[in-house]
Amino acid sequence: MELIDGKATATAIKAEIADKVAQKVAAGERRPHLAAILVGHDGGSETYVRNKIKACEECGFQSTLVRFESDVDEATLLAAIDELNKNPEIDGFIVQLPLPKHIDEQKITEAVHPDKDVDGFHPVNVGRQSIGLPCFASATPAGIVELLKRYGISTRGKNVVIVGRSNIVGKPLASMLMQKGEQGDATVTVCHSATKNLCDVTRNADILVAAMGRPGFITADMVAPGAVVIDVGTTRVPDASRKSGFRLSGDVDFASVSEKCSYITPVPGGVGPMTICMLMQNTLLAYERRGGIGA
Repeated sequence: MELIDGKATATAIKAEIADKVAQKVAAGERRPHLAAILVGHDGGSETYVRNKIKACEECGFQSTLVRFESDVDEATLLAAIDELNKNPEIDGFIVQLPLPKHIDEQKITEAVHPDKDVDGFHPVNVGRQSIGLPCFASATPAGIVELLKRYGISTRGKNVVIVGRSNIVGKPLASMLMQKGEQGDATVTVCHSATKNLCDVTRNADILVAAMGRPGFITADMVAPGAVVIDVGTTRVPDASRKSGFRLSGDVDFASVSEKCSYITPVPGGVGPMTICMLMQNTLLAYERRGGIGA
């Protein structure tokens, strides 16, 4: 079994991005600028946004954080999004999810201009990606595809089983892997809560992706010998032995599955760092598309 080290891979990619930015700055161009809107004080969201700001520093980007309390009204949030859409200094921005229940997440997602939607969540980007047109790809699926590429794991002709059909991971990843190309051309099966005989399906996978948010759900008996296993889960599980009071758990029972598979991503340190890394890639792309507007 070989561990797929997302942390090391992300570090290498961020160094590549930082080198490109340094060259642009040396040529007199401004730095790429990523903004984030954070509503409330959810622990997971605070951590994610903090890591994204740190990644901006590592890549040589400028970053801006726009904060609101959890009782912010939808109109105020939409107004802030409109300001970022119109700001020539901002290349791309994200609205950190989840949002409070009184906010319509879909309305917020669609309010972000597709040209600044570096999360790749806007229907325009989702639609373009589904038919193989240039777009901002959803960060987590893009990170998974990049990991497979950098570890020399081709998906061409492979049976890929994705457990989980979310709009953020399952659906866009399935679409990416069905496209033509070395990191596509896969036969993809998407499983979910209504899938019958799930174990029979997952055991047929050359590449198994677990993305349902259920700690330890995928066990060794669900995995074919020599399969590649990608664990997207990052659930906070109470752990009194930790200073934080919790630990991150993946959707895969790592101890048993790692003895059976050929490659596996750990949690933490697997897919997570790549998600942020792909967000940086999308921001650089947005910056390049805009040709330094606002410099």
